[in-house]
Amino acid sequence: MKRIVIIPTYNEIANVGNLIRDIRSLELNPLDILIVDDNSPDGTADLIRNMQKNDKGLHLIVRPGKLGLGTAYIKGFHYALDHGYDLIAQMDADYSHDPKDLVKLFKAAEEYDWVIGSRYVTGINVVNWPLNRLILSYGANWYTRLITGLPIKDGTAGFKCWQSTVLKNIDLDTIKSQGYSFQIEMNFRAWKKGYRFHEVPIIFVDRTVGQSKMSKKIIREAVLMVWKLKFNSLFHRS
Repeated sequence: MKRIVIIPTYNEIANVGNLIRDIRSLELNPLDILIVDDNSPDGTADLIRNMQKNDKGLHLIVRPGKLGLGTAYIKGFHYALDHGYDLIAQMDADYSHDPKDLVKLFKAAEEYDWVIGSRYVTGINVVNWPLNRLILSYGANWYTRLITGLPIKDGTAGFKCWQSTVLKNIDLDTIKSQGYSFQIEMNFRAWKKGYRFHEVPIIFVDRTVGQSKMSKKIIREAVLMVWKLKFNSLFHRS
């Protein structure tokens, strides 16, 4: 099966080079890597261009500016579908997702329609987060399940692998949400279409280099998104 992992970046020059090398050390051949960079001023895209000289499976899309995580993934999903990939993974560039866990995700995605690298399916598996951030994340997932009925323990997780069929049947261009909200909306749409998911337990380690992209705007958007999904579902809207 033709596989790719999509990694959005903004100012990740301290992490992304090592991450790509770590992914290449895995027993996942063939596996292509797509970096979607939002014109990082730290030179992330230039680093990727240099690495491409010795890595034919490394691809790069540079967008004109900081346009958000959700639209970066949508851009990457379109690229993957246009180029005929069967299994499409997504992950962060900051090492909060252990690249070794890609092996588990791709393996499970051969059996399920989409797979989630879950922090909460076997309890709480988070390292280095302050208590308030942990409460926010865990509470957001509880809140999402309560309002929408989405039966996923970690609905805000950003470490996932999709069968291409699922992404083809979700109207990607109508998804405008970001951050937590984007992850929830993608899961909800796939679930409502009857696709089968599986949560693979992972250990999430907060970034040690660079700055978090979390903001109050992202949190507010997620709070409102679950109600939007609930009401749209009641009225049978996509």
